Formats: sequence, structure tokens, C-alpha cells
Amino acid sequence: MHDRITVHPDICSGKPCVKGTRIMVKNLLGMVAGGYSIDKILEAYPELAREDIVDALDYASHVIDEEKVILRA
Repeated sequence: MHDRITVHPDICSGKPCVKGTRIMVKNLLGMVAGGYSIDKILEAYPELAREDIVDALDYASHVIDEEKVILRA
């Protein structure tokens, strides 16, 4: 499903990354949260393809969807 994202214990301490890079999904999410467009991210990381970023965002969406949120009192 997310063939462009990899998780390997020897790469970035097992954090999800774009396959073949050490660019973590969390870094891409942080850039989007900071107002970066996909085009701006591609300028910052020319080694990525648009599909890498879209897959990273989709991956993060699926991870969040699987999380169980426990509210604190």
C-alpha cells in the first residue's frame, strides 16, 4: 500500500522514511504543518518525487487512523 515508505531499525532509529533516503515522514509532515506546499518541499528535497510526498502523507493519515486516543482528565 505504501511502497514508497520504509521502516527499518537501522535507518533513522526505525522511524518511517521515504524509501532509499533518510528523509523521515515526520519531517515532511512538519513542513506541511509549517505551510510548505508540495512544490516547495520538492525544491527543498529534489531527490524526492511528488508521489513520495503524497505517499508519506497518506501513510501518516493511516497511522493516525489506527491510533487509539485516550483523553486525559
